Amino acid sequence: MAPAGLLWCVAALLVLRGRADEHEHTYQDKEEVVLWMNTVGPYHNRQETYKYFSLPFCGGSKKSIGHYHETLGEALQGVELEFSGLDIKFKDDVMQTTYCEIDLDKQTRDAFVYAIKNHYWYQMYIDDLPIWGIVGEADENGEDYYLWTYKKLEIGYNGNRIVDVNLTSEGKVKLVPNTKIQMSYSVKWKRSDVKFEDRFDKYLDPSFFQHRIHWFSIFNSFMMVIFLVGLVSMILMRTLRKDYARYSKEEEMDDMDRDLGDEYGWKQVHGDVFRPSSHPLIFSSLIGSGCQIFAVSFIVIIVAMLEDLYTERGSMLSTAIFVYAATSPVNGYFGGSLYARQGGRRWIKQMFIGAFLIPAMVCGTAFFINFIAIYYHASRAIPFGTMVAVCCICFFVILPLNLVGTILGRNLSGQPNFPCRVNAVPRPIPEKKWFMEPAVIVCLGGILPFGSIFIEMYFIFTSFWAYKIYYVYGFMMLVLVILCIVTVCVTIVCTYFLLNAEDYRWQWTSFLSAASTAIYVYMYSFYYYFFKTKMYGLFQTSFYFGYMAVFSTALGIMCGAIGYMGTSAFVRKIYTNVKID
Repeated sequence: MAPAGLLWCVAALLVLRGRADEHEHTYQDKEEVVLWMNTVGPYHNRQETYKYFSLPFCGGSKKSIGHYHETLGEALQGVELEFSGLDIKFKDDVMQTTYCEIDLDKQTRDAFVYAIKNHYWYQMYIDDLPIWGIVGEADENGEDYYLWTYKKLEIGYNGNRIVDVNLTSEGKVKLVPNTKIQMSYSVKWKRSDVKFEDRFDKYLDPSFFQHRIHWFSIFNSFMMVIFLVGLVSMILMRTLRKDYARYSKEEEMDDMDRDLGDEYGWKQVHGDVFRPSSHPLIFSSLIGSGCQIFAVSFIVIIVAMLEDLYTERGSMLSTAIFVYAATSPVNGYFGGSLYARQGGRRWIKQMFIGAFLIPAMVCGTAFFINFIAIYYHASRAIPFGTMVAVCCICFFVILPLNLVGTILGRNLSGQPNFPCRVNAVPRPIPEKKWFMEPAVIVCLGGILPFGSIFIEMYFIFTSFWAYKIYYVYGFMMLVLVILCIVTVCVTIVCTYFLLNAEDYRWQWTSFLSAASTAIYVYMYSFYYYFFKTKMYGLFQTSFYFGYMAVFSTALGIMCGAIGYMGTSAFVRKIYTNVKID
């Protein structure tokens, strides 16, 4: 059922992607081409953006086109498209033309001076192709400030499609109070050999993402996986073989010899190992949410490999929201079935917690940051209508699908068919060495998984927080597979040592030891912020650490679910193969 559901999500998503674009990207000669003004903001604070006309720029005289192309992903990402008012027609050159005049009073000049001091840049779009320009510059002494007043556009076309756009800023004018500044533009059309499918290649950075360090990191992680899997297989198989031989020998002993023998090891806790975990409602909700996050990550990466999601604004976020909603039955199935196997009775409460655990975390953080964005009048402020749309998705899509998954999970795999009976009275946990304590295992369990992904984290952080477009999703898929294998191997080893010390509290330990990867990722985000970026200010700091906390928590829940699922299969396997009276 689960593989079929994943295939259905991919197929449905590809169909929707094929129909969702409002732009045909084809033009007739002299047909109107719209120049959209997007945002303006400081260069070093990428997420701190404001509406283009929040600066006292002036627009062209044409008013007939309105903002009509906006998706949910664009709204959530703060994409503010406003018509520039410039008259541009396909293949129709425009000589330098004045389109408006700025009355430079003191307030207007101060706004431009502040923008130039903080290295403000702006973003525009033509046919979904981004264009960047800088507001102005200061002289060497920082006493005089100049505004770029002439936008020189050069647009390349191939047949009836636009394949290239370049902007040259000219016309440097000194900002003198109580003067008038004329803004002008020109358009030059040129034939280009660039194919329409390749028009975004100029925005990519192969020298960064396909650097030998990136390849070496993947190779290094892959070799670590081979080594770790081999080591785990060799140690566990040899150790388990000895354990099985010893336990088989004990079966042949009489009661006197068995009493005189040295009884220890994981077999001794067979009556408690399948005891329900503490706080089963929260635990099962976390496992269900982690399985859903893994499904979303897997599907979105596959779609990103098949479709160039970076070529359309907000498409990655829109895709993730759609896939998350569509995979809600995965959350309900795994969370509901686990809760039923652990004897839980409040399954409706568990279903609600599982359904809203991740959305509540994301929305709570987003709404908190939204208040700061509103205070700064930033374009990142989420409109009220978008908030309502997200809430409607949670209540009318995610919750019903989660209910369907919960019912299926309880009915299909909710029976506690454990290979061992659970004792009525819990077995006392003996004292053990400090490094065998669950707290120590949890802290150490996330080191190797983090080591397998931390270089990829650098590339992902750079693409999101700096000016890079991430497009090497094949690398991301390999890293996801490597992370899953390393996480499962590490948690199995940790669980084996824990059970061998006759401590049967393996459920939470396996989950938290894998989830501790998130702690190291969040610690790395501090290093990245202070040593790899030039971000500053309350807005950017809260935005960065808020969403990095969400990302790290989601990654931790996913790793914890992967670690638990792998460990659960291992525990069932070893206790199934042991003869127990």
